[in-house]
Amino acid sequence: MKWGKRGKFKTWFNTGTPWVWLSAGAVSICLVMVFGLLALIAAKGLSYFWPHDIMEIDYREHGAVVRLVGEIHGSEQVSAERLRSAGVEGLPSHEHLVTRYLLKTGNRDILGADFRTLIKPEIVRRQHPAALLAIERREWGNLYGYLHAVKENGVVVAEGDAAWGELQRRLSHVQARVDEIRRIEKGEIGGINYQLERLRIQERSLDIEGRLDAAARADLEGERAVLHQRYEGLQQQLAGLYTRLRQDSYTLEVAGGERRDFPLDKVVRAYRPNAMSVFDKTRHYFAKLWEFVSDEPREANTEGGIFPAIFGTVMMVIIMSVFVTPFGVVAAVYLREYARQGPFTRLIRIAVNNLAGVPAIVYGVFGLGFFVYFLGGNLDQLFYPETLPAPTFGTPGILWSSLTLAILTLPVVIVATEEGLTRVPRAVREGSLALGATKAETLWRVVLPMASPALMTGLILAVARAAGEVAPLMLVGVVKLAPSLPLDGDAPYLHLDRKFMHLGFHIFDVGFQSPNVEAARPLVYATAFLLVVVIVVLNLAAVAIRNRLREKYRALES
Repeated sequence: MKWGKRGKFKTWFNTGTPWVWLSAGAVSICLVMVFGLLALIAAKGLSYFWPHDIMEIDYREHGAVVRLVGEIHGSEQVSAERLRSAGVEGLPSHEHLVTRYLLKTGNRDILGADFRTLIKPEIVRRQHPAALLAIERREWGNLYGYLHAVKENGVVVAEGDAAWGELQRRLSHVQARVDEIRRIEKGEIGGINYQLERLRIQERSLDIEGRLDAAARADLEGERAVLHQRYEGLQQQLAGLYTRLRQDSYTLEVAGGERRDFPLDKVVRAYRPNAMSVFDKTRHYFAKLWEFVSDEPREANTEGGIFPAIFGTVMMVIIMSVFVTPFGVVAAVYLREYARQGPFTRLIRIAVNNLAGVPAIVYGVFGLGFFVYFLGGNLDQLFYPETLPAPTFGTPGILWSSLTLAILTLPVVIVATEEGLTRVPRAVREGSLALGATKAETLWRVVLPMASPALMTGLILAVARAAGEVAPLMLVGVVKLAPSLPLDGDAPYLHLDRKFMHLGFHIFDVGFQSPNVEAARPLVYATAFLLVVVIVVLNLAAVAIRNRLREKYRALES
């Protein structure tokens, strides 16, 4: 653009227009980067659930041709010279870049590994037979091959083309039995074990208090006998279910032509991706996606779902919000409405602002030392002596995790609430006082409701930070795999002393502690995307509440 005079350019520059455009451009670039990152995470994670076609590949290896079966999970261009230096022979001399594939071969109990790499020049032939079968198992990962027969107690009941229909029919019965076994083991037997433990604690408590007489002991033994009788009945029912569950098996021809028998009770689902239509693949995709968000993890968290981690994250954020909101509001009200404005108050504000910059792991160490060892240990001594030396609250749990994150996010809530109190017009306060209201009534009925949108803003920021924190939680309650949820059907229903799973820690564990890195990588992307979705949903709920409050009190502000 040409400027006729230097003065004209200077006038345009002094108006601030360049800085407006610069700010708008910077914001646009940031938004593009954020949405681009989210799109990358979503594409990498959500594509994992789509049923990929299975290849049968004839591959030249050490002068011989071997047959491999699996899914192509990625490819890259590598230097041919680098491969030659690594001992790979037979590469064309005129090629400088060679395509290398990552093939998921599955069959880990047979081959010893889930993945292997192939280079394109050594692939002799590849095809996609419609009869190739993919089987998801509860152990040892996926299984690939050709279905040969279905057996019951070792006797063939279907083979050839009829085996596929018989496999699907029996698999539906097996899944029903597995669900029934899980319901009995985790629901009914788990409840009985919990009640037996409560009876043991009750007996120990009576013994400590000196009230365990013959009558009390007889009552406890009577309740214990009833529970043991129920337990034996459930064990017999489980034995029958396990007997029927283990009678079915199937014969699969794996790569290389070897035929093996596998138990059907270890199968989650079986499908033929090469023969599936787009509609069938879409239905399979959403079934896998639902399993991911509603089921429990398996295979060292590299398979199955992450529902306990979702539940633990949301529950921890809710409990944290219950604690941080009243404490933050009370602190802000005192600093703005009651404290004498002077050097001491300014020092408190400086301390609050500095607390927001303390590393999160420091809060974790504080929570471990104060909440777990000091406060929890003393609570056990005072209220739970019958459980000692086993701790009740003197061990990391969801309560201490929530309190630790409440302290971590407290400065944000204090600052936001105090800003909201400052914006309430003085005339509104004076009008309330003039009508005869006391200062406390004015604060409770007029000022705080008008400042509630700012309070919700602070809570939104607190939730956004707390939901993604991992470092302090590793010290005060989060675990790799929690045996039970903090909320269940056993009294007192909400168990604040239990450990829990968290989406952020799940990402760390699967991404950096998994023994099967390649299998875990897609789940890292999927879990990261889900964590972002959970945070966005929590924030949107808080934003909706804030907007309603803002509309409600806008007339008073004007």
